[in-house]
Amino acid sequence: MGSAVQTAGRYEKRKWVRGSVPGSGPAAGQARDRALKDQLTRLRLEHDGLSRALYEAAQVQRRLCGPRHQRAGSYEFASEIFPVRHLSGDFITVLELESDLVFAIGDIAGKGLMAAMWFTYVVGMIRRHITALGDPAAALSAVDRDLQLAGLEIPLTTVFLARLNLPSGQLTYSNAGHPPALLIQANQGVEELSVGGPLLGAISQGSFANGLARLRPGDTLVAYSDGIAECRNESGTEFGTEGLLNSARSFPRSDAGTVLFSVLAAVENFVGKQHREDDIALFVLRRCGGQIE
Repeated sequence: MGSAVQTAGRYEKRKWVRGSVPGSGPAAGQARDRALKDQLTRLRLEHDGLSRALYEAAQVQRRLCGPRHQRAGSYEFASEIFPVRHLSGDFITVLELESDLVFAIGDIAGKGLMAAMWFTYVVGMIRRHITALGDPAAALSAVDRDLQLAGLEIPLTTVFLARLNLPSGQLTYSNAGHPPALLIQANQGVEELSVGGPLLGAISQGSFANGLARLRPGDTLVAYSDGIAECRNESGTEFGTEGLLNSARSFPRSDAGTVLFSVLAAVENFVGKQHREDDIALFVLRRCGGQIE
């Protein structure tokens, strides 16, 4: 009798180990597998949806930055933005006012979605105020005031804002803490355009001034974000303003697009296998010919 009981006990134990209790066994395992597969499918769909949304947002950003290449009389410009995380905190905007060409290049502190959230807001204010006021320094003062009054924790923003009179080549600009734009003259001389004021949103009642320059036939203006100059190679050396100038001067009689891609290619070759740490933006404006009035 005892032997029979022991045998029955061993049999029941084997059934337990094999998963014959409720919630175990082949059927339960298959159910768990199906649940995991369903969950993985949902996660993939959510990921794909987020990727599509980020891609569409990036395309909207690109369209808000205006054309990548355009001619205006004897001038032509080319521009590119490359975000490090899908969406960019760097921006470029271009518009025509009467017989003038207005353009701005800027950098909103931070990267990715956080910086991109402010992209449209800041660009919209710049376009609105330069259209209403006409004067770069006055427009930046108004933008800075609006940012201060908004009561929001808006990230610090650098901007180079300029207005070019197409017939004369007269350039009026104001630089709000942005890397100085470089006016490369036909004789290879260089003028740094640094007059302006502080970063937008940095100090209360910031003061901004206008600087003046002139684009003559054969001159090229290069405006860029600090993400280009601060790109590092494998040894930790920065590309720097000198690297940018050397690459921009490589094709002194070329069109704006050639100069732009010369700089971008030089940055890519310099960086090598290193990963970029910041967004980059580049704007090239060239006066091709014609007489100054």
